[in-house]
Amino acid sequence: MLSYLLFTLTMGGIYALLALSLNLIWGGAGMVNLGLAGFFAVGAYASAIATGAGAPVALGLVAALAAGIVAGLVVTFATLKLRDDYLAIVTLGFAEVVRLVALNERWLTNGSDGMSGLKAPLKAELGTGGFNLFYLGLVSLIVAVVWLAMRRLDLSPFGRTLKAIREDQELAAFAGKPVTRFKFQAFALSAAIAGLAGALYGHYQTYISPDHFQPLITIYIFLAVSAGGVGRPAGAVIGAYAVVIFLEATRFVADVAPGLQPVQIASLREMLVGIALILVFYLRPQGILPERIPPAPRNA
Repeated sequence: MLSYLLFTLTMGGIYALLALSLNLIWGGAGMVNLGLAGFFAVGAYASAIATGAGAPVALGLVAALAAGIVAGLVVTFATLKLRDDYLAIVTLGFAEVVRLVALNERWLTNGSDGMSGLKAPLKAELGTGGFNLFYLGLVSLIVAVVWLAMRRLDLSPFGRTLKAIREDQELAAFAGKPVTRFKFQAFALSAAIAGLAGALYGHYQTYISPDHFQPLITIYIFLAVSAGGVGRPAGAVIGAYAVVIFLEATRFVADVAPGLQPVQIASLREMLVGIALILVFYLRPQGILPERIPPAPRNA
């Protein structure tokens, strides 16, 4: 039971990083990224390839950050002249391209067999139980650092400019803000955080395959950010843990609905996720922690 609890909390931390990534680009700059699973996969494979070549795990995490930044810059450059709805479509296509490349380029990713035996830091020294506790602490520390950075960024002139772009990018450009540069920076930083989450996921599971990076992950993270509060880093973290706990709770559907086949149980779980998303938007459209809008300054 303790191992299961540690696993749930660790996955909650990894999802929290993905939620912070999405909150920055969606809640901050208003850019809809439906390709979050693609950046998640890029980070996981980048770290797996780097550590598989002999690099330490710390360097693998750096490689995941760098790969995420590069992927984010490429996607942003390819979508500069597209409206927001087309941006969503292109990012969704990017995620599918990444998954198909991982599936077919066996020389690089081992194809559908996946990459196994990824380095798990200190697992041999600590044992399985000690490793699970250590990794939870590591992920939690990284989540705390990223959350603090996103909170500071949210309150900084950079964050306020992103929200101005979110509300009206033409007006922000008219006010002299370099909109394109801010979009590049925001997307690159968001993709780097998602890539870091992918690397942490890979080294925790010690095995990755294309099946681990289905588009459904993006739906889960959108649910997390929506439930927590779009535009609030704290809301994104709370929403991510809530979604993971909800997803794990649905594993016990078989206990309350006996007689269902495994495929039916899986379908029922996805239905419950969809119903939860609808209820969140209906009952709490602004999330658990709504974004705080500072009052407009009074005229003297």
